[in-house]
Amino acid sequence: MPGHQPKTSLTRRSFLKAAAISVAAPAVIPSTVFGRPGRQAPSDLMLLGCIGVGRQGQSDMQEAIYRGLEVGARVVAVCDVDTHRLEDAQWLAEKIYAVELEKNGSKGCSAYRDFRELLAREDIDGVLIVTPDHWHAGHAIAAANAGKDIYLEKPLTYTIAEGRKLVEAVRRNKRILQVGSQQRSSVYFRTACELVRNGRLGKLQTIIVTLPSDVGTGDGRPMPVPKNLDYNFWLGPAPEAPFSEDRVHPQRSYERPGWLQIEPYCRGMITGWGSHMNDIAQWGNGTDDTGPIEVEATAEFPDRGLFNVHTTFHAEARYANGVRLVMKTGEPAGVRFEGDRGSLFVDRDRIEPSDPAILREKIGENETRLYVSNNHMKNFLECMRSRKDPVAPVEVGHRSNTICVLAHIAMKLGRKLRWDPAAEKFIGDEEANRGLDYAHRSPWTV
Repeated sequence: MPGHQPKTSLTRRSFLKAAAISVAAPAVIPSTVFGRPGRQAPSDLMLLGCIGVGRQGQSDMQEAIYRGLEVGARVVAVCDVDTHRLEDAQWLAEKIYAVELEKNGSKGCSAYRDFRELLAREDIDGVLIVTPDHWHAGHAIAAANAGKDIYLEKPLTYTIAEGRKLVEAVRRNKRILQVGSQQRSSVYFRTACELVRNGRLGKLQTIIVTLPSDVGTGDGRPMPVPKNLDYNFWLGPAPEAPFSEDRVHPQRSYERPGWLQIEPYCRGMITGWGSHMNDIAQWGNGTDDTGPIEVEATAEFPDRGLFNVHTTFHAEARYANGVRLVMKTGEPAGVRFEGDRGSLFVDRDRIEPSDPAILREKIGENETRLYVSNNHMKNFLECMRSRKDPVAPVEVGHRSNTICVLAHIAMKLGRKLRWDPAAEKFIGDEEANRGLDYAHRSPWTV
């Protein structure tokens, strides 16, 4: 079976050609880059570690390598519980840095299977965390407590309770955290939100968030655990479960992993894409520090074998300011803002207003201007130096993800829920409040 065949055909040499990751082929960095005038001396470089170097993790790692050239940062360590992916990432980083390593005799990229060993390194300043959702809180809180700055892929955490604990850990330790909600670094989304915030649509009434749906089936038949995978470590805080390749990730490719469709590890598209699009809804509504006061939802949970997250769904939430938020499956994925004088739709490729004149209206000097970031990873690295909050700080990621989790809880319970965004509790509903966290498997409590 494919889950336990030895890895013989995928070599480091053919890695980027065979891997299904959207990254550019590695461009070797000339050693002169590190000594260019105006750049930090090697001793002043910010050193980075990457925890989780699979499909998205290696893409983020390359982005950190190349953006690091512009601000003085370097990837010096990688970590993964799958040694095949760990070795691939180590090889890739060293391949990109090859000329510099050869000419200057610099140290290569260290590899770890246990994230705690990487975090114990005092020379590492920041980490990229790109692991399954159920591990986000554990890895990120440990990183904050170890004094590391953090780039954390979305969604911020698996549960709302975890998110609040992470916010507290980041602030207590005075760390920088950038959530991987990179749409905040897009001119399309920033422009759209500025137009909404400055009344170009009139009074905002409704926000419609459209998300794709999951498809396919998962094979949950137990399989032998591959020697390259520390499966118990991969499960971490989640309940014990028999190994199958569809539960974790493909063993011979970097195609989309099955854990994205299994509830103990991910809630499905409501958090996968929802954390992106609800983040823009929050930005345009001016509610980054709060959330809706009620939510209701319906969803389909068809029998798809091992895959048990929702497919199609429809959810509605209401804010204290009267704005209605609609979340639903459909195409294209994006956000539609509707006011009493006009509307606009925005996605990753365009802004489509109800009247083209809306886009021609300039934002004045004394009007609301939103945070400008033109590259999400570079913004994180620059904030590591400046110690200023990045464009998507921890509280923003927590509040955006909270909307997604609220909708998921409403899907499961099938009734309207009242929410107190200040106390972060459901009002008069203890069953719903039990969904704010889960019993983490020892020793991975947060």
